[in-house]
Amino acid sequence: MKYLIFAIFLSFSFVATAKTQVATFAGGCFWCIESVFDDKPGVISAISGYAGGSKATANYKAVSSGSTKHFEVVQVKYDDTKTDYKKLLEIYWRSINPTDSGGQFADRGPQYKTAVFYHNEEQKQLAEKSIVILDKAKIFRRKIVVPVIPFTNFFPAEERHQDYHKKKSLRYKSYYYGSGRGTYLDLKWITKKDFKIFK
Repeated sequence: MKYLIFAIFLSFSFVATAKTQVATFAGGCFWCIESVFDDKPGVISAISGYAGGSKATANYKAVSSGSTKHFEVVQVKYDDTKTDYKKLLEIYWRSINPTDSGGQFADRGPQYKTAVFYHNEEQKQLAEKSIVILDKAKIFRRKIVVPVIPFTNFFPAEERHQDYHKKKSLRYKSYYYGSGRGTYLDLKWITKKDFKIFK
């Protein structure tokens, strides 16, 4: 009996140590950023949405106008016993052109600009450190211009935008390469597959 009680205690102790963390990234079209985080080990959910704007609410029509100051983002919830923020940053930097200050690929305008929204001081420091490392390594020809800014709000996007890469896979792949993103990323990282920001 005492062994059973001990096993139950250990089980509850393990559960108590697992904690859901949140990360928020803007990288242009949220369909593309959601797809790279979705189903990764330790990722609980990747939700497309809007963040950083000055309005109390957000929807696709308003944000698409570029007048609300919201970014298209993906909010990632993850189990910090199975993955960590460093690994999420590795994924993020391999999914964007961080030297573009006007949007991403075919998508232009403030709603498509890049940003790392930090939820705590550790995330801020790691994001800033990763930028320094990438700039020094000259992975990109130009300087990284992605701002690291405090998280303030998040509004989930409409249901039709969630899991778009799964629900409309052919259209998504056509957009992914037609926008220029796919070709750029394939060429950029083909010779740098083994590069790690955090060694």
